[in-house]
Amino acid sequence: MTLAASASAYSAPKTVLVVGDSLSAEYGIARGSGWVSLLEQKLKAEKIDARVVNASISGETTSGGRARLPALLGQHRPDIVVIELGANDGLRGLPVASAEANLRSMISMAQQKEARVLLVGMRMPPNYGRAYTERFFGMFKTVSSETRSPLVPFMLEGVADKPTLFQQDRLHPTADAHPIILSNIWPQFAPLLKKQ
Repeated sequence: MTLAASASAYSAPKTVLVVGDSLSAEYGIARGSGWVSLLEQKLKAEKIDARVVNASISGETTSGGRARLPALLGQHRPDIVVIELGANDGLRGLPVASAEANLRSMISMAQQKEARVLLVGMRMPPNYGRAYTERFFGMFKTVSSETRSPLVPFMLEGVADKPTLFQQDRLHPTADAHPIILSNIWPQFAPLLKKQ
């Protein structure tokens, strides 16, 4: 690939679809201060021609995302799909196997439409018991490696251990946490912009 071709691959307009839950839907914080909005701002600042569609819904589970994804893929025709789901499955104690199957199905749907996928991982609080929390956390790595999708291991890295970065419910990060969340996601996200 020539340098010019490489540059055009990077600058070709991209559509990014984010399918997530309250952690991506700006729950409890001002509009425009969540990590998805910050991602859009960063792309503009770096003069990367990309449209970001935030299709995240507070309370969404992997089964809800799986049900919604076909219509979203048809409507937006994304080049990149960011899947940030699973936390609500875990908080409800739903079977890890069903969440895993839903994530695999979503990745497969996106890949069949020639979209590149970024999977965003999550951890459960320790009070869910070691066996469940380890199976839940490990699920993301398994799905990532078997579907050849890049993984952000834990989106709340550098946030989860700081109580001041959470709202009063102790579940949802404050606006101050979202730049940290973006810094966790960006290193895995940025290479997807350059791929054909």
